[in-house]
Amino acid sequence: MNVSLYIAKRYLRSKSSNNAINIITIIALIGVILGAAALFIVLSGFAGLKDFTLQFSTVIDPDLKAASAIGKSYFLTEEEAARLNQIEAVDVYSMIVEERVFIMSDNKSYPSAYIKGVDHNFTRVNVVDSILEQGTWFQDKTNQIVVGSGISFNLSFGVLDYNKAISMYVPKSGKGQITSAEKAFNTVHAVNVGVFSINEKLNDTYVFAPLSLAQRLLNYEPNQISAIEFKLREGADIAVVRDQIQGVLGSKVVIKDRAQLNDALYKMLNTENLAVYLIFTLVLIIALFNVIGSIIMMILDKKTSLNTFFNLGVTVKDIRKIFFFQGSMMSIIGGLVGILFGLLLSLNQLYGPMALRVFITPTLPYPVRIKIINVFIVFFTITVLGVLASRIASARITKQLVRDF
Repeated sequence: MNVSLYIAKRYLRSKSSNNAINIITIIALIGVILGAAALFIVLSGFAGLKDFTLQFSTVIDPDLKAASAIGKSYFLTEEEAARLNQIEAVDVYSMIVEERVFIMSDNKSYPSAYIKGVDHNFTRVNVVDSILEQGTWFQDKTNQIVVGSGISFNLSFGVLDYNKAISMYVPKSGKGQITSAEKAFNTVHAVNVGVFSINEKLNDTYVFAPLSLAQRLLNYEPNQISAIEFKLREGADIAVVRDQIQGVLGSKVVIKDRAQLNDALYKMLNTENLAVYLIFTLVLIIALFNVIGSIIMMILDKKTSLNTFFNLGVTVKDIRKIFFFQGSMMSIIGGLVGILFGLLLSLNQLYGPMALRVFITPTLPYPVRIKIINVFIVFFTITVLGVLASRIASARITKQLVRDF
């Protein structure tokens, strides 16, 4: 058996004759436990908060979206549509027309809206019932629309409000001088039949309409669209399906998955996650200074024993290993206990009594998600920092220290 490891275990289990050293050791161990628990809880809480945020941002995002690579639209031929229908991993797809529009209602204007024309398959690609706040979804091939709650509020109209006419305008394409407003814009009149609520940005931006209405407003051909949104079958390989769709539609489209459609949001959340990890790692580093101090105090307390070991032939290197192993084991054990403590608190937040949970609002518990990867991240961080701290502390042992007692 490794002599240094054996002695390190004995030192870790036994109490020192100096009560102050025992107190310092306990404080150092508690610091490691609380640091590890805090890091795990924060990572779990942030993972839950990330999922909570994304569920509002990605609720109407498809599994894959094939948008125009050049310009704002492209043509989908009957042959391409037939080949898309033959891709087994594709459950259903919806054709989309999207463009910025100018909305007017009862002498009020709204210049920053986007119309999103969708076909009858859109309700199969996305669950629209969960986003409707008032009214119903529009019927296909009508002048009915569904607007965001922000647009409804700013233009002061509700559902089936026939007293307030709703008009949408899009500039006509072409060249030459504009001689009148009527000739400058394409116009459609619509009836609002529903109000949706997802998040502030989408509520203030989008107007859902039948595909035919959007194509008529933009002077598009029946097979001219802005994008195709795909819902894949469960268990489908997104990378494989992406290649199959790209093979059908060619270079005229750019295909993005859900994460790429929200790349700015994902980058922001990942940056915040990294920042939180680094901040709490700094807290752990500060806590491990206690471990360094505890080991140095232990070295000074055991000078008599170290001198005896040296006289018996134990090398300085092996004596250093004793305290290196002791500090490493203290950090690892403290880290494991801390992870277990953090895991129990996270489970309580998920499944525990309501009285013991932390709430964002009176009815909404703070979201938490337990991920196995976070367990390994915390354990790896504690282990690496603990080993470094133990190495620094054990390096204080010199030949002169153990010999000149």
